[in-house]
Amino acid sequence: MSPTTKLLAALLAATSLTACATVGPNFEKPDAPKTASALGAGETAPNAARLDSGASVAGPWWKALGSPELDAVIRQALKDSPTLAEADATLAQASSALAEARGVAGPQVSGNAGLTRQRANLQAFGFTGFGDIKLSNPTFSLYSVGGAVSYDLDLWGGNRRRIEGATARAEAEGRRAEAAYLSLTANVALQAATIATLRAQIACVEQMIADDQANIELVRKANALGGSTNLANVAAASQLEQDRAQLPALQGELAAARHALAVLVGKAPADWSAPTFDLSTLALSAPVPVALPSRIVRQRPDILAAEAELHAATADIGVATADLYPNIRLTASLTQGALKPGDLFSYDASGWALGPSLTAPIFDGGALKARRQRAREAARAASARYQETVLKAFGQVADALSALSADETALAAQQRAEQQASERLRLARLAFDKGGGTLLEVTDAQRTLNAARSARSRAEGQRLVDAIRLFAATGADWRAGQG
Repeated sequence: MSPTTKLLAALLAATSLTACATVGPNFEKPDAPKTASALGAGETAPNAARLDSGASVAGPWWKALGSPELDAVIRQALKDSPTLAEADATLAQASSALAEARGVAGPQVSGNAGLTRQRANLQAFGFTGFGDIKLSNPTFSLYSVGGAVSYDLDLWGGNRRRIEGATARAEAEGRRAEAAYLSLTANVALQAATIATLRAQIACVEQMIADDQANIELVRKANALGGSTNLANVAAASQLEQDRAQLPALQGELAAARHALAVLVGKAPADWSAPTFDLSTLALSAPVPVALPSRIVRQRPDILAAEAELHAATADIGVATADLYPNIRLTASLTQGALKPGDLFSYDASGWALGPSLTAPIFDGGALKARRQRAREAARAASARYQETVLKAFGQVADALSALSADETALAAQQRAEQQASERLRLARLAFDKGGGTLLEVTDAQRTLNAARSARSRAEGQRLVDAIRLFAATGADWRAGQG
């Protein structure tokens, strides 16, 4: 067996004797929230869809809205958004850090080779010559080749804790990438809902303007027949201008929503135009739940990321604790050196070294203990952040559920108001045609109907927005729990 093989065999045998002790606390997954429901205290949701705990983690949740245009826009955003590109790069960094931690914990092998031209200084060793014969300093070439192997026995598990922490941080970044995905898709859907709602509002105002113009024509005809006064003309014209004045603000909001959507998609507003989303094409394909079990919130990616960060912080305590104890590192090296290339690999040209090295902290002014205490406090902070994240999640879900419950009531009321306004307009027109009513009653009924339509479209848009917020707040596709 060659010297190199013997050295490697001895080192590998020593590594198999590595102790299995791992200092520091072991991570324990936090208990699920104790609260029984995501609804607020005393809140109930009668006659509403409820959800069991079988809801799946949110995938393409936006398909619940039944809009091919929205699906296309979101998929484009997922492909081109800088936000997701940043999240992917950060996740790749964490994965590389994990690979680095694993690599450092394993055996380290290095090689070296060299060719040096040297001139020996014999006078430095007292050799000046023999009598009258002076010795000159020789010049020669030295050829060398060799390698070294080292391995940290990791007696107290410091490297294992580093790998554990790096694994947890990679998981945390993966969860943050999921959160970025959920946030991006929700924001795109919210902007689409905003665009659809504003377009419905603009359509209502345009209908008001058309009705105002029709009323002006009716007043003009009545005036020509002597059945109206100039005051009626002025009132009708004034109402037309008031309604026209509503358009610029709504059109400005619509342009801003389209620009915001372009940015979310990863495009400049001048280079991309949003589809013409309509409320009629953004319809939920399943009942919206207004009651959710607490376990649904537990699967939110931001909560899982906070949990992974707590795991990493717990592992850091083990790393800092292991640094307080002695450590042993095994090393082995082999070097071949000769003055002639042909002699380089002969046995007489070899030199080797094998043995453990022990390092132990003796005095550091309390720095290592302070580092361990800092790690403990960091873990306490991570635990508090986790609890805060959970509480915020419940607050967001409770807000979304309460808003949806109110939306259902408001939308039903607006639909009834629109039906009543439509019937009032029918009766007013019928009375006017038969000579039993006035033009003022017709125009007033028409305006009431237009206002009811506008309010109903706002209620529909708000219900859609709050449903999207529920998807984002739960991090789950709650359609999977209904059927």
